[in-house]
Amino acid sequence: MALSLGIAGSAGPDLAARLAPRLEEAGFRTLWINEGPGDDALEVAAAAARATTDLRVATGVIAIDRRPAGEILAGIARLGIPEDRLTLGIGSGRLRKGALDATRAALGELRAGTAARLAVGALGPRMRALAAEHADGIVLNWLTPAAAAAQRDELHAANPGATATLYVRTNADPAARARLESEADAYAQLPAYAANFARLGFAARDTTLSATDEIGERLARYRDAVDEVVLRAITPSGALDELLDFLPLIRG
Repeated sequence: MALSLGIAGSAGPDLAARLAPRLEEAGFRTLWINEGPGDDALEVAAAAARATTDLRVATGVIAIDRRPAGEILAGIARLGIPEDRLTLGIGSGRLRKGALDATRAALGELRAGTAARLAVGALGPRMRALAAEHADGIVLNWLTPAAAAAQRDELHAANPGATATLYVRTNADPAARARLESEADAYAQLPAYAANFARLGFAARDTTLSATDEIGERLARYRDAVDEVVLRAITPSGALDELLDFLPLIRG
């Protein structure tokens, strides 16, 4: 089981270039970069890759309604990202009608244009099935260990070589607890996630790791549940020194 770290794309390439060598030294597998509106996860990934030799970089995830596959491929080429260390995580974004077809088409174009691993941000069973057939893995979010393990087993049954990656929002500083809860509550209000939480029978906050929890024990359960855990580090401000202080608390 691989342990990785996730940061926001808004953190920028300079922070990533300084953080990435420390992750590599500490034995983390991948630096995952979220891409929100206005961010460029590929630029951040490129900076991290240039500063390291073995650390993988990944986008988690690029919304194809904002950035089509051709634009993603052009960005990889322009930035010179080493494709053997890159995982391209994509998602359907705000697409509703035609989301499956658009994702399938994007995966086909990306597969033809890059040697990078391909992963799909997948919430529902139909998108997870599509990912099992056309991608190298899925990117999961906001799940308990039991729910994550069930979705991993479903993926492996359909595609034994695919990888189940799970984002787990984590804070190890009591000062960041409010930020963690705010992010969880915001996701809980999104219709698709609200329906998913109701279907699965738990709340967004139930899926987080916090300073008030036994992080080591709960993290071990997550590590048993999936192929790769991405600790989405929630710190008071997201500054580099806070992220560096976070690492030894998690690696123990």
